[in-house]
Amino acid sequence: MEGLRQRVREAIRRSGRSQREFAGAMDLEPSKLSKSLKGTRRFTAEELIRIADVADVTVNWLLNGHDDAATVVAVPPAAHHPRSSGPVVPAPREVAAPHGRRRQIIEAAWNLIAERGYHSVRTSDIARACGTSSATIHYHFPTLQDLLDETLRSSVKQAFDRQVAVLHEITDARERLERLIELQLPTPGHLRREWSIWMQVWTESTLHPHLRNLHAAFYQRWHDTIAQTLRQGIEDGVFRDVDPEETTVHLTALIDGLGIQVLTGRPGRTVERMRDTLRDFVRTRLEGVSAP
Repeated sequence: MEGLRQRVREAIRRSGRSQREFAGAMDLEPSKLSKSLKGTRRFTAEELIRIADVADVTVNWLLNGHDDAATVVAVPPAAHHPRSSGPVVPAPREVAAPHGRRRQIIEAAWNLIAERGYHSVRTSDIARACGTSSATIHYHFPTLQDLLDETLRSSVKQAFDRQVAVLHEITDARERLERLIELQLPTPGHLRREWSIWMQVWTESTLHPHLRNLHAAFYQRWHDTIAQTLRQGIEDGVFRDVDPEETTVHLTALIDGLGIQVLTGRPGRTVERMRDTLRDFVRTRLEGVSAP
């Protein structure tokens, strides 16, 4: 774990913040961050996600030293990797500040689009949420389409970071698949807003080919994560000998369809019902348990 602690120290240096300021940006008590860096406590999965978010690195890099390191979660396509942290180059505050503003804009836009809808959000709304001017927003993102593209990339990075942080120590394929499903449920709060972003991206993708291609590349990562989990489960004997690719198509389609029904408020379609339906799929299709 020393490698992890060293990379967290590097990420803090590159952020241009002091250790205390970095902890504040994470909403973490400075003493907890200090103890984790000394090795007297472990970083939680949520803390790893927040470190990656604040420092603009990936959890995969924090844990393994590379954005594309082999892990339990499929990495994004090479052309769409999040920016790597690169070598150790301490960043002065005046260099780090523009990055902080860009991140603030993306977060504000992400939340506004998730809550109000892409076509109901104006540049002035984002500027107001950030406490800045519309000119500043346009400086970083000339068009709202640029911001929608970035909210998609942000959602993909968040999902990837969350999966790596939560799943990297789970060796059992059945348990890992259960956690993957749990991480995809549109529960109230962040995950429901993330689903809102995805649904709007699906809609916009029917109209904008470049967004369609971007979405397809990122969706392949989700497909591959499920498929490699199924392959391991088959090899370990915890799943039946099914076609992992075909089964992944069925499972992801089921997740998408149920998620849309939950978000659109179809009567009787709840997160709990979605969870139960997906667990039934795993039991009957993958574990061979007869339906009651």
